[in-house]
Amino acid sequence: MQAVIIAAGESSRFWPLNQKHKSQFKILGKSLIYWTIKELSEKDVKEIIVVSGPNSSMENELSSDARELGVTISFIVQEKPLGTGDAISKARDLIKEPFFVIWPYKVNIGGIVDKILEKQKGKPQSVLTCQPTARPKDFGILRFEGDRVVEIYENPSSGREPSRVKVSGTYFLEPDFFDYYQSLKKHHPDDFVDALNIYLKAKDVVVISSGKEFPSLKYSWEPLGLLREMMSSGKFQGYISQKAKIGENVVIKGTVFIGDNAVMGDNTVVTGPCFIGENCKIGASNVLRGPIDLEKGVFTGSFCELKNCIVQEGTHFHSGYIGDSVIGENCRFGAGFITANRRMDRGSIKVMVKGEKIDTGLTYLGMISGDNSKFGIHAGTMPGVIIGKNCSIGPGTFVFENIEDSTIFYSEFKRIKKEFSA
Repeated sequence: MQAVIIAAGESSRFWPLNQKHKSQFKILGKSLIYWTIKELSEKDVKEIIVVSGPNSSMENELSSDARELGVTISFIVQEKPLGTGDAISKARDLIKEPFFVIWPYKVNIGGIVDKILEKQKGKPQSVLTCQPTARPKDFGILRFEGDRVVEIYENPSSGREPSRVKVSGTYFLEPDFFDYYQSLKKHHPDDFVDALNIYLKAKDVVVISSGKEFPSLKYSWEPLGLLREMMSSGKFQGYISQKAKIGENVVIKGTVFIGDNAVMGDNTVVTGPCFIGENCKIGASNVLRGPIDLEKGVFTGSFCELKNCIVQEGTHFHSGYIGDSVIGENCRFGAGFITANRRMDRGSIKVMVKGEKIDTGLTYLGMISGDNSKFGIHAGTMPGVIIGKNCSIGPGTFVFENIEDSTIFYSEFKRIKKEFSA
């Protein structure tokens, strides 16, 4: 069986973690696109076509994974971000049979493939997958007539949603879909939906539910939801490498993975689910409260607490508290860094993204930091603050709003020196 994975686009709303395509973000030691391909391989989908953007490092990263997973991966470049329809059309010459179209972060795709194939019943037919959503304006929304889907509305404005059911980013299409796409009189970034709407009218398209709303990967805080789902799926297993060094009085509770050459300092308490990658060094008297994902080479100093966090490779912390946060690669945090992760009124936390205030629906959310940013001692952030890549935040500075890439930001202190009179 064949699958086309759409991994092009600029991932602009995923800022500041969009140094690479968002599907290359790592969870549990591997990129999200790796986990997606692994799920497909386990369902005998062995011929994968990946459509990526120009200058992508995806081919280099996945070449050894393809051998490990027993799949063949063909790479096609979409030179300009002209939308999903254009990306799929570039795979036309490689398609020989009905094929899957999926997003590259569908880490639960195995169960969805099972549902789609069950619907085939020996006669291939096109399938759309759907799921309920609380944010219809962010997705393609289905309009029903009875049980039949007759149209997809892309990003409907508030109050004009035909339903609260979204297309969930997995399709099973027949090769003649390309003819419908080419028949469009006008091509534009959203023309995939236009082609699907023609397809829905002409074909007997089956619609199935892929279950409860699964976290998408549109915004930079959403990997936290993916981590929670991946750790609760039953596939995440506890493991402690024989090459790891566990200090005295270390307490490990729940499902915890500790990789090769990891070091756990004395008196540390780890409450799973927790993934600690290879070559991590966790200081003495730390508290790690899962879900936690520390990728390769993360260091913490003594008296550091992390709760519900994803930390990418090579980041170092001293002491402090980091909660409900997503941290990029090779960041540095001085002693006493604090994230505020709840509003005082306990309300939903809103985040500014591309000039728009987005309601996350979360009442716990700390910060998101891009790669290579540095934070001085006793610095901190308010809930939902985004710090860009390559930033420097000065000592004693508390950040209340987003900081753009490559910015030096600090509070100015006025020092006053007086002498006592005799």
